[in-house]
Amino acid sequence: MENPINTLSLDVATTDASTPDDERQAILEAHATAEALSRYIEVLLHASETPLTDQDLKKHLAMSSDELQMALIILKERLSGSVLTLGKTASGYRLQIKDSYSRLIQQIFPERLESLSQALLETLSVIAYKQPVTRGDIEQVRGVTVSSNILRQLFDKGWIMEKGHKDTLGRPALLHTTPAFLDAFGLSSLDELPPLPDLQSLKVE
Repeated sequence: MENPINTLSLDVATTDASTPDDERQAILEAHATAEALSRYIEVLLHASETPLTDQDLKKHLAMSSDELQMALIILKERLSGSVLTLGKTASGYRLQIKDSYSRLIQQIFPERLESLSQALLETLSVIAYKQPVTRGDIEQVRGVTVSSNILRQLFDKGWIMEKGHKDTLGRPALLHTTPAFLDAFGLSSLDELPPLPDLQSLKVE
């Protein structure tokens, strides 16, 4: 059975004189409601300084899960012809500039680029792909001592956190990435991390 959410636009497009009046009216009303809700969602995402979750949007706009999904589909379709796209991260939905314009932004606003050192990126990669890990685990993988300054930068950005301890001598803290890390890299979950070219290089005994 087809999902009415996914076929809403098709139903509207194929509605004609042969469609019963009550059915045609119901389809048109549902689409009009979804269209209006999609614009309300767009307004809220523009105005919000942080991503908004499904629960946030349903609460603010007093709508059901089905209505939310219909509205999001319509919003995505409308944004397809825009410079913006609807992104979803671990913290919720947000509007963001399409990747195809990133080079232009880099050229005109180079100050907006954040320079991350190779050592920081390597440390963050080990944590992201092999978490939970200890500082010693990271040093084992990279073959060099982990700078306290690098870890402090990652903590200050809110990209990593300590959660639990490894059951070994000294009970070192276990490091994990945070939802803020996913947000910063436009990911909704760790499953969206790109494949690692050389996974064996991150093997932790």
